Amino acid sequence: MNINIKANPGFKEVDRSKKRYIVMKGSAGSGKSVDTAQNYILRLMQDKGRNLVAMRKSDITNRDSTFAELTGSLYKIFGDKVDNYWKINRSPLSLTCKHNGNQIIFRGMNDDRQREKLKSITFPRGKLTDVWLEEATEFTQADLEIIDDRLRGELPQGQFYQIRMTFNPVNKNHWIKKVFFDRYDPDVLTHHSTYLGNRFIDAAYHRRMERRKEVDPEGYQIYGLGEWGEIGGLILHNWEVAEVSQNLNDYDDIAIGQDFGFNHANAILLLGIKDDNIYIIDEIYEHEKETAEIIPLAIKHAIPTNKIMWCDSAEPDRIKTWKGAGYRAKGVNKGGSNGSVKAQIDWLKGVTDKSHTVRRRIYVAPHCVNTIKELQQWKWKKDEKTGEYLDEPVPVMDDAMAALRYGIEGWRKSRSWLI
Repeated sequence: MNINIKANPGFKEVDRSKKRYIVMKGSAGSGKSVDTAQNYILRLMQDKGRNLVAMRKSDITNRDSTFAELTGSLYKIFGDKVDNYWKINRSPLSLTCKHNGNQIIFRGMNDDRQREKLKSITFPRGKLTDVWLEEATEFTQADLEIIDDRLRGELPQGQFYQIRMTFNPVNKNHWIKKVFFDRYDPDVLTHHSTYLGNRFIDAAYHRRMERRKEVDPEGYQIYGLGEWGEIGGLILHNWEVAEVSQNLNDYDDIAIGQDFGFNHANAILLLGIKDDNIYIIDEIYEHEKETAEIIPLAIKHAIPTNKIMWCDSAEPDRIKTWKGAGYRAKGVNKGGSNGSVKAQIDWLKGVTDKSHTVRRRIYVAPHCVNTIKELQQWKWKKDEKTGEYLDEPVPVMDDAMAALRYGIEGWRKSRSWLI
């Protein structure tokens, strides 16, 4: 079979390596996850008896990360003929190569039950030979030891065991740096990549990263240059990825937040509130699209027209367009201290006023991947002279966060939600 593959030449060494540990740190948009998914598809088609476990720390996040990357690679390679070569199963998640029986399954390591399930993995044909740890910094060193112990026993001549780790190097004190980067091991291949070496990145993404370089040099070191750093001053800690009900009747109320954009993202979040907790049910996150192109997406996502859509008041023309499309679009009043970004953040954290505090949690549906990325890096500005964090967020990669802040306005300012 002749397959035409589009790949970045910077990954040639890792794709050809047979070392046991491939440790790939890199910036956002470097292409490391795309290359990994593509390489596994080709490897499992070529070598009979190989099987892969793709892993995230939280099992439910596989669907919108590793599974999405691998299936995306399948469709890029085979197009509408993918069913001739691979069986795609969505419940439970698995991919099976039809001509040799090799499989890809998906697992997590979030609790003891999931760890025990990993120990008992078997495949109809061949052995577990490959493990992909996506967002590897989520895992502990103890997790890796359990995984590593599963790759043992004799293999047919020419085959090998391999663990590939892909991640953004957010913490210079992380165990991965100490174990794999700070000392020599002949079984380890480390690799560094950035968006600057990804020939498939669009011009708009380059402009966004250049903007980050200017306003958030600390974050740019990590997410732009893929260098070891430490994200200090994170704004929100009271959130987690969880299975979130898509039935709007399960919530006490529903609201929508929208941050308008073109070069930066136009973000729309569908939000629910129940027992004082916030649920991020769905997201729309689009670049370089006009309002006329986004409204059909809102219809496709079933964004309700009978609930208020809180929007950036600086764009009255866009608000008018959304109203004309049947949505209850309304600008957020940004005046006074009560309308400040800090007041919105305090409410999201659970601080409502001096006399009343709510222990609020924010739950994010795993498919809201752009919102999750922003939550992981949304932080306070740092005074370069004093090193102190200021009560002002870094104004970059914050489009979903703006939509979140806008979306909770009705609840934040209504006394009924303070009782």
